[in-house]
Amino acid sequence: MSTQVTTEGIGKTPTRRLSFWVEAVVLVLALSLDSHLLAQDQSPPRPNVLFIAMDDLNDWIGCMGGHPQAKTPNLDRLAKSGMLFTNAHCAAPACNPSRTAIFTGMAPNVSGVYINSQKMREVLPDAEIIPKTFSRHGYRASGSGKMLHYFIDARSWDEYFPEASTERPIPRTLYPENRPVSLPRGGPWQYIETDWGGLEATDEEFGGDYTVSEWVSGELAKKHEKPFFLACGIYRPHEPWFVPEKYFEPFPLESIELPPGYQEDDLNDLPPEGQRLGATRYFAHIQQHGEWKHAIQSYLASIYFADTMLGRVLDALDRSAYADNTIVVLWSDHGWHLGEKQHWQKYTAWRRCTRVPLIVRVPPAAPGLPNGTTSAVCDQPVNLVSLYPTLLELCGLPASKVHDGPSLIPLLQNPNADWPHVSVTYLQRPGGYGLSDQTWRYIHYANGDEELYDIEADPFEWTNLAADPKYAQQLAQLRAKGPTEFAPLRPPSVASLGSLTWSPIEETAAPASRPDGSSFPVHFINRTESPVKLYWVDRTGKPKFFRNIAPGQTAQQQTRPGAIWQISSEAEQPLGYFQVGDRSAKAIVPAS
Repeated sequence: MSTQVTTEGIGKTPTRRLSFWVEAVVLVLALSLDSHLLAQDQSPPRPNVLFIAMDDLNDWIGCMGGHPQAKTPNLDRLAKSGMLFTNAHCAAPACNPSRTAIFTGMAPNVSGVYINSQKMREVLPDAEIIPKTFSRHGYRASGSGKMLHYFIDARSWDEYFPEASTERPIPRTLYPENRPVSLPRGGPWQYIETDWGGLEATDEEFGGDYTVSEWVSGELAKKHEKPFFLACGIYRPHEPWFVPEKYFEPFPLESIELPPGYQEDDLNDLPPEGQRLGATRYFAHIQQHGEWKHAIQSYLASIYFADTMLGRVLDALDRSAYADNTIVVLWSDHGWHLGEKQHWQKYTAWRRCTRVPLIVRVPPAAPGLPNGTTSAVCDQPVNLVSLYPTLLELCGLPASKVHDGPSLIPLLQNPNADWPHVSVTYLQRPGGYGLSDQTWRYIHYANGDEELYDIEADPFEWTNLAADPKYAQQLAQLRAKGPTEFAPLRPPSVASLGSLTWSPIEETAAPASRPDGSSFPVHFINRTESPVKLYWVDRTGKPKFFRNIAPGQTAQQQTRPGAIWQISSEAEQPLGYFQVGDRSAKAIVPAS
């Protein structure tokens, strides 16, 4: 015997009863979905990221005390609002390997990117860099200025200024028409940008970093429908140290103090490889021309200018709708020597070159750090290779197995947390590195030479303890923490190298060579349809035959800065010549 449901509002046939239950289930599901969506709408949005780089900035900032005359009010105020890492180190003491490590999350001994002349996309064609990951997870990834090593990697950004397709990240910058201004060229070995001085120009007329700060500030003023990853690459204090004159005024030349870490006999206790890496011709040349204090003044002025541009960006963030929901990360790619260890520039494993400013500020409610950061200082050894995994975790994005550095979140939660890690900076030759723990520094060169420093007692690394038997156990402990595997260094392709200028020989002969500096390869490419002859022009102007180059062929030749190489026809008719610059290059013999 069948029964019927008699509840009010329900029909009396089976079809109508079924229809009612389907409608009821749909209603319940719809209400559940609406509730879920409402909960999503009410949950905090993912935090934005403002990722700020400064180029060649060491610890000469107020909050790190690297030089008593440094003027950096904006770096200092950012440090007070977040966590300042005072024992942060770069992954490599040169722009390209350092920035590659930051943006790929891969340390140089894993990626094989050790030197500036390598091309990231030749070595790592498929590596996903930070902005691409954020874009893939719903962020708008945009940036301006130098973030990677003089290229943009257009495929990884949603928007860039200058236009990403140009692959030229630095906007037009004002430089003196006639150079050098302050430091005469010491020879072809000298980097052409090693020069400095004040400019009679406004910030806007100077362009460069001002233009970058203007564009980034404009992005912060916009209404964004998505969370954003916004990169800001401030080029100063990278050479040349030309900035508007007003940034020199707080640093009168007569009052300039020498670097606190300078000691004249600082190379005496170093092993041969340390001594070789230490003293450079740059420092001796600068001293010879009485430009040391002027250079220090110009570096300080360039830092002050960079700090002012940072202030413009921080002010724009404070005025924006995103002030309370933006993670701010500020870093420098590596430090810089101004005479310490008799060295100028970078490329070393000493703290002057490896130790960098790192400031991280996280707002409350970030998925990976719900309480955000408070004003704090952390002296644990950390490395810039940790930035990528740290940002992913902070923003609640999936981790990547290819990232080498540990996330910094335990330290962002508690600067005194247990931290079992050391920080490693890789030199240009596989096998060479500098290692930092909380109080000690260990340097291991590729040839096996070693240095050891007690940073608490000797912050400027003046006394090498590696040969002292009293510290043998400490040396062994640090040695055991060092890396043991090193990817080979893959040299850059010939196609990726810069080109030497072809100078046709018409009436006058090729000039004499003035070789001066270390040797490196130059690749001579014969684009003609006939064999040509390669001659080195000696110091007296006399050509000396080296080799034949067949049509369409490339010949590699070791040479030095300032060398002149003449190209002649098979019939010994001089056609033209190349003058070698300060780095490896290609030399193309044109077809006509």
